[in-house]
Amino acid sequence: MEFIVSTSNLLSQLNTIKGVINSKNTLPILDNFLFTLDGNVLKIEASDLETRLETKLELENVKGAGVIAIEAKKLTDMLGLFSDEPLTFKVDLTNYKIDIFSASGKYTIAGANGKDFPKTQPLGESDDAASISSFTIAPEILRKAITSTAFASADDDARPMLTGILFELTPEHLRFVATDSHKLARYTRTDIKSETQASFIFPQKPANLLKNILAKETADVKVEFDSKQVVITMAQSILNCRLIDGKYPNYAAVIPLENPNKLIINKADFYTKLRRVAFFSNPSNNLTRLEMSGTRLMISAQNIDYASSAKEELNCQYEGDDMQIGFKSKFLLNILDNINSEDVTIEMSDPGRAGLIMPVEKDDENEDVLMLLMPMMI
Repeated sequence: MEFIVSTSNLLSQLNTIKGVINSKNTLPILDNFLFTLDGNVLKIEASDLETRLETKLELENVKGAGVIAIEAKKLTDMLGLFSDEPLTFKVDLTNYKIDIFSASGKYTIAGANGKDFPKTQPLGESDDAASISSFTIAPEILRKAITSTAFASADDDARPMLTGILFELTPEHLRFVATDSHKLARYTRTDIKSETQASFIFPQKPANLLKNILAKETADVKVEFDSKQVVITMAQSILNCRLIDGKYPNYAAVIPLENPNKLIINKADFYTKLRRVAFFSNPSNNLTRLEMSGTRLMISAQNIDYASSAKEELNCQYEGDDMQIGFKSKFLLNILDNINSEDVTIEMSDPGRAGLIMPVEKDDENEDVLMLLMPMMI
């Protein structure tokens, strides 16, 4: 088979999918991209057995058809040495030799049999897969949902359910949730619904890959899933991944419903002073105290071992009883980083229960953003 492709176009597509490939693979074939030429469409795939990502290019100059596996690192490194120019790929499907011609040179690399590349099972075909559910969503909304929640997921293989993002589709909303049991992030869309209720846990690695791809997408994205896998179809790419097996914890049970103490504060000012004070906290626990009274918020931290401490005072709007509560400043800063609002609200019931952190201003009337942070003992 033979095709001509622009260096920059090919490299752009390879960079989109190469993040799927692990640095160490159990199967050598997974170190490769899979190239499939069919008609004038060149499909390129990468896989780690759990996640498969494919992209495609429409070409004008092609001959023949077939599949070939090409070592990913070698190909991307080589293409990075070229300026933007057309390259001709001539593939011998009998010995898997690949000749690449530029305007002034010829380069030969060894490929592998593309038929050895693992195949994916279509949705709904596994013995215990449930019926297929689906929804359509704008790429910018899906990207924001992932960005607003992924940071709160756990990095602990002992609790696999908490390492992903829960996608929850109901007749009332589409909801995304992530938690590590210390912090929780929930992003809800009331303009995307389903007649039936369905959910799945989306792994962290494909979520981060998807977030980067969605930044370049403009057309609506289709999400289809059964009990085992999800397929996300975009204009130029398709992501297929195995879901995290298990039941997600009852996250709603940890969200306090009655929170009479309410703090409203400028996010940028709060973030800057919190970060400054947190520098003086004890590295072992990162504890920072918030003390609310009237229109005053006092942020303080200390490290007894080094006889150091810090305090900052801010103006705020506060309704409720005077109170003092402790939070892990690293987590609180992390939450503030992922809230897009000039002002934030922190609602609390008492120093021993979780605080709810929410944006005051909404980007869209159909969205609801809620962050939760468990307190620390002062």
